[in-house]
Amino acid sequence: MNRGGGKARTFQKPKNRKYVLKRLWDYLFKYKWLILLALILTVLSNSFALVGPKLLGNAIDAMDIEQHGEVLFDEVIKYAILMIVFYVLSSVLSYLLSRLMIRIGKKVVFKMRQDAFDKLQSLPVSYFDGNTIGDIISKMSYDIDTINTSLSSDFIAICTSVITVVGALIMMFSIAPILVLVFAITLPISLFFTRFMLKRTHKLFKARSQTLGDLNGYVEEMVTGNKTIRAYGREKHVIDDFERFNNIATDAAYKAEYYGAITGPGVNFVNNLSISLICVFGSLLYILNYLPNLQEAYPVLATLTISLGSVSSFIQYSRKFSGPINEVANIFVDIQSALAAGERVFNLIDATEEKADCPNAISLTDVVGEVKFENVKFGYIPEKTIIHDLSFNALAGKQIAIVGPTGAGKTTIVNLLMRFYDIDSGNIYLDNNNIYEIKRKDLRKSYAMVLQDTWLFQASVYENLSYSREDITLEDVIEVCKVARIHHFIERLPQGYDTILSEGGVNISKGQRQLLTIARAMLLDAKMLILDEATSNVDTRTEIKIQEAMKKLMENKTCFIIAHRLSTIKNADLILVVKDGNIVEQGTHNDLLKQNGFYSELYYSQFK
Repeated sequence: MNRGGGKARTFQKPKNRKYVLKRLWDYLFKYKWLILLALILTVLSNSFALVGPKLLGNAIDAMDIEQHGEVLFDEVIKYAILMIVFYVLSSVLSYLLSRLMIRIGKKVVFKMRQDAFDKLQSLPVSYFDGNTIGDIISKMSYDIDTINTSLSSDFIAICTSVITVVGALIMMFSIAPILVLVFAITLPISLFFTRFMLKRTHKLFKARSQTLGDLNGYVEEMVTGNKTIRAYGREKHVIDDFERFNNIATDAAYKAEYYGAITGPGVNFVNNLSISLICVFGSLLYILNYLPNLQEAYPVLATLTISLGSVSSFIQYSRKFSGPINEVANIFVDIQSALAAGERVFNLIDATEEKADCPNAISLTDVVGEVKFENVKFGYIPEKTIIHDLSFNALAGKQIAIVGPTGAGKTTIVNLLMRFYDIDSGNIYLDNNNIYEIKRKDLRKSYAMVLQDTWLFQASVYENLSYSREDITLEDVIEVCKVARIHHFIERLPQGYDTILSEGGVNISKGQRQLLTIARAMLLDAKMLILDEATSNVDTRTEIKIQEAMKKLMENKTCFIIAHRLSTIKNADLILVVKDGNIVEQGTHNDLLKQNGFYSELYYSQFK
């Protein structure tokens, strides 16, 4: 029965910009009333600001002595006061708008980061096998922060630019329609240049985000393995590799920022050219006022004359018209960066989750613990099969050891037991129930699991030990820790069970961390136990004590034990010898030694 095997790496086609914008709008739409309020504030703020140039023109005309014969001080003062009032109102509304957009951005980013983190909890193990921790962290932090910056500032800037451009264009038409023709020449040049640069910068900003994620992943890996690096004297090699990653990330960032920086000055040059042309032609139209003979000869020219104040107002509006176009060019560069970041974040949020439980999936209540593999076939990638036609039967309450050389498929069997990956074909049964017909959560809760790589979080010893159960008491924890031979060590800590462990438990030894994780597994009242090299970081004497304690705790539990040291699994009820994804031998320790086969060879090789 084909299950659609898990893959070690998840590949996804990049989403297009329209899709990213739609996804961003989905988040913004949840706060549609706040967005509507922001739009109202934007319209009012910019409308008030657009009144200013008109009032300035009126004030200049009131000071035109040649037209009125005197300066109309009352008019000038009136227009000046009105300008102050409108600009103050515009500034106050702009401030309120900025505060509102910061709040909206905060809400959107909070929800986006929450969705991304929640998705991490529902992704298959294959996603984490195929993506570095540094890259995932980069998406959760840098990329989402980039989106936040864009939402908080760029959204306001775009809305402001649109309103300003439309309003300025209307005002310019009302003052001198013929001068607007200047933009018929310069505006297409600006738009063409901006469009050309946007196409070029989109890929560059996407590459910048990707290379930064790669750099973060490398740094995270090297920091984690710092002791190993020093032990092997590989500091120079690591520095050289970091320099290579750093150069790639720096070059990608430089190219993105360089071509992004070209856009603004290029558009600004065209806009300055348009203002220069307006000044020239506007001056000519103003001079027509003092050429009555020319107006009589060509009556149409009389309709084109404008006042000095109108020329000044038109120039101010032309700046407001062309300025936002320049700003939008720069804003679009930032938006390209935000879209590239959004694409990476949505690739995470939209990543394929673990397959849902089948519609009629059953809940496990009383687990007996009998496990059966039946002709199981599996590969992390379709082209390479790891497990070939694997079959065995693990009886309830028995200890099953899985041994074999590195890469034989031992840990893969555990991954399949826990449904971290789905098999390609065959069947796996738990208590005669196909595990694909059992609710995944119930299946996994049936196992207590201790891995070679210990995981402890920054909290007290008690909180780490009681992680699997909310109803556990300190007395229960102490009792188990005594059996696990860890109680006396905990008592010697500064605050005993209340001692705070550093992240990852780095303030205690590896062996002590392993003992704590073993005790934590013991506290979980599960019918089955998985030990994947669980005693690899413990000395031989401590290992013997743990084996004695665990033998009592594992009574009536089905236990799967993966171990390289074969001396630790001599008392197992069944030993599965795995080689190249197949069980080549199985039986008890003594039976396998008598066969004088591959297990015997592995066992005696450890004593040479």
